[in-house]
Amino acid sequence: MSEDQRAEAGSRNVLFIGLVSLLNDTSSEIIQPIMPLFITSLGGGAIAVGLVGGLSEGIPSMLKILSGYAGDITGKRKTLVVAGYGLSAVAKTLLPLSGTWQHVVLLKSVERCGKGVRAAPKDAIISGSVESSHMGRGFGTVRALDTFGAVLGSGLAYLLWSAGLSFRQILAVAAALSLMAFIPLIYVRDVRRSPMAIIRPGISSLPLRLRWFVLVASIFSLANFSYMFFMLRAQELFVGSLAVGAPLLLYILYNIVYSGMAIPSGVVSDLVGRRWTLAIGYALFSLVALGFAFVSSTGWLVLLFVMYGLVFAIVDGAQSAYVSDLSCDEVRCTALGVYHGMVGIASIASGLIAGSIWQAFGPDATFLFGALMAAAASFCMVLGEMMLRGRSEGVRA
Repeated sequence: MSEDQRAEAGSRNVLFIGLVSLLNDTSSEIIQPIMPLFITSLGGGAIAVGLVGGLSEGIPSMLKILSGYAGDITGKRKTLVVAGYGLSAVAKTLLPLSGTWQHVVLLKSVERCGKGVRAAPKDAIISGSVESSHMGRGFGTVRALDTFGAVLGSGLAYLLWSAGLSFRQILAVAAALSLMAFIPLIYVRDVRRSPMAIIRPGISSLPLRLRWFVLVASIFSLANFSYMFFMLRAQELFVGSLAVGAPLLLYILYNIVYSGMAIPSGVVSDLVGRRWTLAIGYALFSLVALGFAFVSSTGWLVLLFVMYGLVFAIVDGAQSAYVSDLSCDEVRCTALGVYHGMVGIASIASGLIAGSIWQAFGPDATFLFGALMAAAASFCMVLGEMMLRGRSEGVRA
């Protein structure tokens, strides 16, 4: 196969992975905007929202590490991706049957376990399908498609709610759509590689720069508490039917910006470098969180949701691409698994801390905490690069 043919095959692989993500996220994002409202309808408060947000990201963290390790050991990354999407589909099917918010905690955690199984192997397939010089564009393409699915899903959630469907009926529609993601998954080709005989699935086996970045990303994860808190904050500024409708529309706006800016942001990260892109993204999130702490008008709320979408267009794909940059192909799946796992563990603490602060001191304090931690992550991103560069120059001397 010629170089051009390999590049074309890799582009098709990225496209099919993106279509899988689009369909799955259409399903998931029907659920996401109504989730905090569904939890409160079942009697859950701010801590319950934080628990669902934190545990649904944190519990699968060990699965992300182990699935990344398994992907390198066996070389069968697509098998893990299929298993992950299957587990999520089962949980989504059971979610409409939830009778208490505790059931939601359990099923959301299981649904996210599916993401835990597939996250690192899927990212490894993406990184193995494109040249290193186009890594940001490859990840940005997939993020753009899955976020476009988020736009479709959140838009459908609003339309279904406007049509008078109950939360449970909307969740049932999402469950049915999740099965459609398996159609393009058939056409995804595994990136063939020989299984590794011995590797250690731990952070100590990773390069120093990658270990530092995992630490920085974990700090940012403490700031990046669940989107559900942003939805609840928006809900406070509206009354009546707008208390449900307006947050749904703002969530759609967030996803439109995220989807539209994901590919340009990925291209920019290819051109200017991942570390500076991420440092700027973390700093911008700090400003967004600060804005949410003091927002009191609809106009500012709209602007903040636009900026919120821009932040994740900048940060989300660039983080995975940076991990791929800093790891070799033989252990890339393991490296991505460790990254996803450590960030997931930090998410448990993030959700619980945010929920506790919200309940004890109010939403303003919660967003001030997020602003502080995001600023710390941005500072550490720049400081770490300077320190590690100085260390390497000292070794060469």
